[in-house]
Amino acid sequence: MSLFGDGLDAAVQKAFTRPAPKNAGPQMRYLVKQLGGTKAAAHMLRISQRTVERYVKDQIKKPRPGLAARLEREVKKRWQPQIRAKAKAKAASTGGIVIDARARMGYTAPIGSTDQDRIRHLTVALPPQYAARLFDAQEAGAGDAQLQEIAAEALKEVYFQDGGRRAGSLEEVRFTDVEHLEFEL
Repeated sequence: MSLFGDGLDAAVQKAFTRPAPKNAGPQMRYLVKQLGGTKAAAHMLRISQRTVERYVKDQIKKPRPGLAARLEREVKKRWQPQIRAKAKAKAASTGGIVIDARARMGYTAPIGSTDQDRIRHLTVALPPQYAARLFDAQEAGAGDAQLQEIAAEALKEVYFQDGGRRAGSLEEVRFTDVEHLEFEL
């Protein structure tokens, strides 16, 4: 499971104008249509083509938990692509993105300093360029470690350095032990 990637996807999904299909039959029919056939859907979901056909015809209605999760994830990944693209473009150009995180954050500082490494709960609005970097990295297939680095860099500039008004000599911000992470467009 990808904490940062899933968090970015969830933020974009809040922009959907219609809910994605909830039941297995409609979900499977949508995927078959998107992928151009039952064979491609079967391969992606790691099930037989015949099983896909039976879901499409509503001969099977209740998938096993593993398949249900894969099916829902793949449908949501493809649902309303234009709305998804608009939401990302707006966040990357004008809107920015809000990160709400509870994690170990800070940097090397003298003992007793307020900026030493500790568990903090922050809600910070990040400027559009960081939203653009996060979405670009995610689309390029970046893993959680890369996305976490971009988020740490953004927090360094916006929260710890306050846009250059303080902590100018700060080199690296640590952002680890993530307990909670949510993005909002």
